[in-house]
Amino acid sequence: MDKKLAVGNWKMNLLREEARELSGAIVNLLGEDYEDCQVVLVPPYTALDVVGSCISGSNIELGAQNVFGRTMGAFTGEVSAPMLVDAGCRWVIVGHSERRHILGETDEQIREKVSLSVSCGLKTILCVGETEAQREEAVSRSEDALARKSLLFSPIRTQIESALGPLDEKQVSDIVIAYEPVWAIGTGKNATSLEIEEIHQYITELLAEMFPGSGNNVRILYGGSVKTGNIEKIMSVEEVDGVLVGGASLSVDSFFRIIKSVGG
Repeated sequence: MDKKLAVGNWKMNLLREEARELSGAIVNLLGEDYEDCQVVLVPPYTALDVVGSCISGSNIELGAQNVFGRTMGAFTGEVSAPMLVDAGCRWVIVGHSERRHILGETDEQIREKVSLSVSCGLKTILCVGETEAQREEAVSRSEDALARKSLLFSPIRTQIESALGPLDEKQVSDIVIAYEPVWAIGTGKNATSLEIEEIHQYITELLAEMFPGSGNNVRILYGGSVKTGNIEKIMSVEEVDGVLVGGASLSVDSFFRIIKSVGG
């Protein structure tokens, strides 16, 4: 298993100079040779170049927040995987809940993005998770353990099987799964350690089932409103291999503390 992973997803925030200052401050605090965990910064497209320049020579790597499922063509406003590689990205996030539920991305579109990203050499963070309605429906069946688990795990299975189905054992080594319960993103709600453990264990079992030779080596991150106040609890769950951080990654102090907690 690779090192634990701390990913800062800046979403639609920060102008170029702000991005330069934040990435530079993170490098200064961690030092260029930081190795306790793997750190990835994921700025908006407009700041990829300035962040890439700031982290050049350090162990911090660059990622993108999205990608299109074609290599080139008449797709106004889209950015392809080869373009991201050309811009210095080594990572890309695919299937984030905000893209699924706000922008209407389908499982088919996400599958195309994953396949192309991996084929272009990008390490791909596939986001999966259940909505509040899906979790509440499962919880309502708490008296029937099998029915509860079936309802709770069903959306996770569908998302993973759809996205990773076309991949082979070798390709899945470039995949990281980020479990992000939709109901805990930007809502102030937090998943309990037991809730996180249950889903991460299920994802581990599903990946081993789908990819018997390499599924156990896929890292599984947690990504639901990660903050300095809950990072210790999250990382105490044995099955958690790191975190996908949103708003807290926009503050150098909070993201630094999160990184140090992930690195142990």
